[in-house]
Amino acid sequence: MESLHKNKTWALVKLPKVKKTVRCKWVFKKKEGTLGVEEPKYKARLVAKGYSQVPGVDFTDVFSPVVKHSSIRALLGIVAIHDLELEQLDVKTAFLHGELEENIYMQQPEGFTVSEKEDYVCLLKKSLYGLKQSPRQWYKRFDSFMTSHDFKRSSFDSCVYFKKNNDGSFVYLLLYVDDMLIAAKDKREIRKVKAQLNEEFEMKDLGPAKKILGMEILRDRKVSKLYLSQKGYIEKLLCRFNMRSAKPVSTPLAAHFRLSSALSPQSDDEIKYMSHVPYSSAVGSLMYAMVCSRPDLSYAVSAFGRTEDGVIGYVDVDFAGDLDRRRYLTGYVFTIGGCAISWKATLQTTVALSTTEAEYMAITEACKEAIWLKGLFSELDEDLQISTVFCDSQSVIFVTKDQMFNERTKHIDVRYHFVRDIIACGDIVVSKISTHENPADMMTKSLPITKFEHCLDLVGVHC
Repeated sequence: MESLHKNKTWALVKLPKVKKTVRCKWVFKKKEGTLGVEEPKYKARLVAKGYSQVPGVDFTDVFSPVVKHSSIRALLGIVAIHDLELEQLDVKTAFLHGELEENIYMQQPEGFTVSEKEDYVCLLKKSLYGLKQSPRQWYKRFDSFMTSHDFKRSSFDSCVYFKKNNDGSFVYLLLYVDDMLIAAKDKREIRKVKAQLNEEFEMKDLGPAKKILGMEILRDRKVSKLYLSQKGYIEKLLCRFNMRSAKPVSTPLAAHFRLSSALSPQSDDEIKYMSHVPYSSAVGSLMYAMVCSRPDLSYAVSAFGRTEDGVIGYVDVDFAGDLDRRRYLTGYVFTIGGCAISWKATLQTTVALSTTEAEYMAITEACKEAIWLKGLFSELDEDLQISTVFCDSQSVIFVTKDQMFNERTKHIDVRYHFVRDIIACGDIVVSKISTHENPADMMTKSLPITKFEHCLDLVGVHC
């Protein structure tokens, strides 16, 4: 309440006629701390129950200030390669800094009704947690602040900011709602940015970066290595789903095990039994681990340790692994310094008539990601380039380069053919790699982690 009053979040007024109010509630949570940095603490937050609908408000331009996971890993790659300083900040009550552009009336908070003004309501002046436009308003204010201090916003990720100094060095800032990572060669540059932020917002200095989005950041500067780990998250996951005593294995799924809708519960007893099984919740939790740091779901820590230059891509497909719709699975992974920074495994939108056609569509999807990464790195680091995307199909490489194959590919959706122009211009080079050396193989098949440790320089703790 002190923070709310300090920020002048609302004014007590009589509710105008024909106006409605949104309700509010208190949310109580124990926030886990960071070992050696921050102790666990209990938090109370006032939340407006206006996310679904606020009368008279248009939400067509709602935006959430969330940096892409790939951008985080890309920055960490730059930090490791150039031995940059990396520190973290947290904005206290971030959403309370956003200025509202609409008139929104809210009921007085429970337990804090003002005496003799019980019939008054809160006319919100600042955004509040729970309002659908709060992330947008907070980001608008933060973006205005950053650009006014000579930072440029990345055109490839609107939550990535950078500034080039006179000596050619860069200062980088990544925003994830109210968490920030700042990287620079000189600590004085980081202190300067911190001081500027403190003048505008109420900040909490967390020192050297230790944790972001549930991923622990570990660093050994003596050997120039940086590690990401979700060990704590996965241990909680195992405990939540009663799997702490499960036996560790190197392959997440037996190669002969294939899923289809035919395996879904059929009888009433099966349906009743599965209604008590948190299947979707478990899959969603595993997907978060996969998106953050474990594309193969079997390693917890990735290391930036090799000296290869630039970003390297790998792409692969399975063989109509979707038993119900007979669609191929596209899988790609991009690495920097031998560590995966961006990956994806998704069913193709159409049924391919051959493996070559499926590989062609997969390369197109990988090249789209390569173009995005290339643009991001061109802003963040001029020396890093995406030179090659590897695949294990020689025939599809010919298709991407030779227009004489047009008769065999004329039925393919025209949007996939743009890859030929990209390759012809020399923006991306597609090259052959052995199936046994292709890390993307693990995105489309159930394989043991040991197969690709040499490809991605994986170092980790198996959970």
